[in-house]
Amino acid sequence: MAVLRERPYPGINFLVDLGDGNAKSLQAGVSEVVFPDARLHTLAFRSGNQPTKDVRHLVTTTRYGTLILRRHAIGALDWYAWWNALRDGEPDATRNITISLLNESRSDVVLVWKFQGAMPVNYTFSPLDALGTEPLMESLEIAFERFEMA
Repeated sequence: MAVLRERPYPGINFLVDLGDGNAKSLQAGVSEVVFPDARLHTLAFRSGNQPTKDVRHLVTTTRYGTLILRRHAIGALDWYAWWNALRDGEPDATRNITISLLNESRSDVVLVWKFQGAMPVNYTFSPLDALGTEPLMESLEIAFERFEMA
């Protein structure tokens, strides 16, 4: 799926599917995606009879930061409902999220990120400011079990 080219893609044309298959709905209109870091944790070890003092590494676990999605507050309650389902202990509330980067003409998907076993862990709004001019934003911070790229 990934389309290699010499010139970088701008990060302004993208779709976010929150696991419902509807990436073009009004509620799916995400303004910003902050990708998580992905780390391989290692265990450093060295045998006592090793001829050098260098350590060797064994990969133990993979750890991910959280995915952060931001959108303008439009009165949609779908993010709150998902967060609330997890708060209330619903066992089947995890989802698989797909983020697709589009080319400049928005005609083709050029790169895809898939986040499996995703669940919201933090739900926030920007401050209300009577003197401000910025629109109200809502943010959803999402933990997940694994990610893939294609």
